[in-house]
Amino acid sequence: MTLEVEIYTRNLNLSERIEEYVNKKVGKLDRYLSNIDEARVDLAHVKSARSANDRHVAQITVRGRGFILRSEESADTIFAAIDAALDKMQRRIHRYKGKRYRGRSEPRPEEVAFAELPPLEDDEDEEPVIVRRKRFTLLPMDEAEALEQMKLLGHDNFFVFYNANTSAINVLYRRRDGAYGLIEPEIG
Repeated sequence: MTLEVEIYTRNLNLSERIEEYVNKKVGKLDRYLSNIDEARVDLAHVKSARSANDRHVAQITVRGRGFILRSEESADTIFAAIDAALDKMQRRIHRYKGKRYRGRSEPRPEEVAFAELPPLEDDEDEEPVIVRRKRFTLLPMDEAEALEQMKLLGHDNFFVFYNANTSAINVLYRRRDGAYGLIEPEIG
């Protein structure tokens, strides 16, 4: 059984050739990980990219029972971007399966929560406007699981999670020196 794939485009016409290519390639991901519930592919053409080699962007998001994996790549053609994103996704699946099936002392959560903020533009004349809101379910996990999930999602800057050990919402972030920091907010 092949996986049903949702395809979304931005500044790009979805031709039959591209749609067939995506369905053929991404639809086979369930061979690597059997409990995938949803696969989403976002394809975009970015006219303002600095390099012509980064104009086509493919992002693949896979959701299942207990995980969310995401990969994003850019290339000079949409097909090359899809292939590069698929390669990265296969590496992430391999890593996820290795971490999950090696055995852990605690069970994994059923779903994964993640947050992503839009970039802010510096306009001193205008008040900042919230252009996007996200809601997500926070499931309990420990710091090690949050760090692993941050890496699997490809979130390089931060990850919001509910710390099962402290019963509080925490923010895990990457420091400039490559190490990680943990923010533990307190109500004052």
